[in-house]
Amino acid sequence: MVRHLITSALPYANGPIHFGHVAGAYLPADIYARYLRMCGEEVLYLCGTDEHGVAITLRAEQEGMDFRSYVDRWHGEIKELFDRFGISFDIWSGTARCPHHAKASRRFFRVLLERGFVFDRTDDQWYSESLARFLPDRYLQGTCHECGFEQARGDECPRCGTWIDSIRLGDPICTIDGSHPVLKQTKHWFIDLPRLQQEGLQKWYQGDDADHPHGPWKPNVDGHVKAMLRDLQPRPITRDLPWGVPVPEELDGAEGKVLYVWFDAPIGYLSATMEWAEQQGDAEAWRTWWQSDDTRMVHFIGKDNIAFHVVVFPSMLLGQGDAWDGAPFLLPWNVPANEFYNLQGRKFNTSSGWYLDNDSFFSQYSADAARFYLVTTLPETADSEFTWEGFQNANNALLADKFGNFASRVLKFADKRFSNRVPAAVGCFDHDPDLAAADTALGEVGPHIRAFSFRAAARSLMLACDRLNQFFDGKAPWKLVRSEDPQKLQACADVIERCIAYLELLSRRFAPLCPGAAAQLRQMLGEAANEADASCWGDEGQGNAPARIKQNSLLGAAELLFPKIEDRAVAAEIARLEASD
Repeated sequence: MVRHLITSALPYANGPIHFGHVAGAYLPADIYARYLRMCGEEVLYLCGTDEHGVAITLRAEQEGMDFRSYVDRWHGEIKELFDRFGISFDIWSGTARCPHHAKASRRFFRVLLERGFVFDRTDDQWYSESLARFLPDRYLQGTCHECGFEQARGDECPRCGTWIDSIRLGDPICTIDGSHPVLKQTKHWFIDLPRLQQEGLQKWYQGDDADHPHGPWKPNVDGHVKAMLRDLQPRPITRDLPWGVPVPEELDGAEGKVLYVWFDAPIGYLSATMEWAEQQGDAEAWRTWWQSDDTRMVHFIGKDNIAFHVVVFPSMLLGQGDAWDGAPFLLPWNVPANEFYNLQGRKFNTSSGWYLDNDSFFSQYSADAARFYLVTTLPETADSEFTWEGFQNANNALLADKFGNFASRVLKFADKRFSNRVPAAVGCFDHDPDLAAADTALGEVGPHIRAFSFRAAARSLMLACDRLNQFFDGKAPWKLVRSEDPQKLQACADVIERCIAYLELLSRRFAPLCPGAAAQLRQMLGEAANEADASCWGDEGQGNAPARIKQNSLLGAAELLFPKIEDRAVAAEIARLEASD
C-alpha cells in the first residue's frame, strides 16, 4: 500500500495568518489527510512555522524584539488558528525550534557543494552606509525592470511576479531608514539550477523519470513551471543576516552569512519528519517517508510558492544523489497549488483591518460551516473569495436546510413514531431511484478528494443530500404511519431505517470536510452509529447501498447541527469591514 507524506507550506512566523491562507494550503491538505486515514492508508501530515528570513528579521527589528521571542510569539498564534479550524497535523514544528533542522540544512548545502551544484561568486550587493550593513533583497524597494512597478521588492515584483535580481532594481531605497544604498562587493553561494535541470529536473518534470514518477500537474502549476524552465538561472542561497542557519564555518568568507530562507525552509519538511521519527522512538523512521519508492509526497501550497516546490526543492533533492547513506530522496508526487483567496472583493489585509477577526468569528460561527464554505469556494483554478453573503448561504441553504434539517426530521420522526429506535426493515426500497442517485453521488466524494477536486467533493455531498430529502419527502412517512394498511406501515418503517442508514454514511462522508458536525451526528445516531466504524471510509456508493441498521438500535437525541445565520449578523459584519476601509 502507498504511504502518503503530506505537507502544507510553512507559514512565516512574522504575523497572523488569515482565512485566505487556510483555504490555499491547509484546509485542502487536512481534508486529503483525513480522507486517506479513513481509507486505512498510512499518512504523515506535517507542517510548522518558517522562522528564518529577511521578512522576520526586518519586522522583529522594527518592533524592537529579539528574533527568538518574535518567532515564538507568532508560532503559537498561528497554531491557535489551525486548532480552531481542526487542522490535523501529525507534527507541528518550526525551522528555528526543530532540533534537526540546522544540521540537515547544512548537510544539504555541503552535499550540493561537494557534488558541484553550488558555487561561490563575489558580486556587487547593495550596502547601507548609514547602517553599516549589506542589505538582503527584502530590505530593498525600487522599480521592477520588467513592468516598471515602483514598489517592487528586491527579490520579486508583486505586480508581474518576476523573480528580481536586486542589482537590476531601479532607484532602490533601504526599507529600514529610507536611505539610498551603494553597491559593494561581497561573496555568496549560488545553486546551479540550470545544471540540475540537465541532471534530471527536466526529465522528472516531464514525467520521463521512471524512478521518480508523479501525478498529473494542475494547469496553473504546469504553465508557471514551463515558463521558468525555459530560462532557468542560478540563484543565490546565502544572505548577510544575523538570524538563520549559518553557512558552514569551514568555508572561506562564511562569517556572518546564513542560508537563504527559501533554501532552508523546504528542508523543514525533512527535519520535521526526523523530529516526528524521534518522538516515535525510532530515529531512523524518517527514511521510510523520504527514501522509499512506495511513498508519495504531496505539497499543498499557494501559487506564490510553485517555483520553490516544483523547481527549487526538487533540484535540491536531486542534487543530494545517494549521499544520505546510499539512498536517493524521493521527489514530489504532486503539488496541487491553489490560486489566491480574497475577502469581499479585496485582498486580505490585516494591517488595514480587511480581514476576519478570529476571536470574533469563532465565538459566533461554526468552524465546520467555515470549513465547508471555504471548500465550496477554494481557488482551485482561479482566484476566488470569501463573502459574508456566500458564507450565510452555504450555512443556511446547504448545511442547515439540506443536511442538518434532513437529520433532524428523520430522527425526530423516529423518536415520535418508533420510540427513538430503529424500526425493522424488509428492503422495500432497495432499488429506489433517489437512493441509487444518492449512492452514486456519495461514491464520487472519495475519488474527487483523491484527485484534489475538493469543490466537486462538496457538490457531490450536497447532491446526495438533495436526493435523500427527495426520497423522504416523496415517500411521505408522516402519511404512511397513519395508514391501517400493513404494507404502508412497513413502508414507513423502511423509509426511516433507510434514512438512518444514510445518515450514518453521511457522518463518514462529511467527516473530512466537517469533522465536528460529523462527530455530533454520530452522537445523535446513538447505537445506529455502531453499524460502521467512524474512522473507516467504507466502500458504500456507486450502486452499493449502506447495510441494514440493526433493528431496535437506540437512537440519541436530535440536535441542531447548523444554526441559521441571520441577515442582521451578515450586515453587521460587512459594515465592520467597510468601516475599516
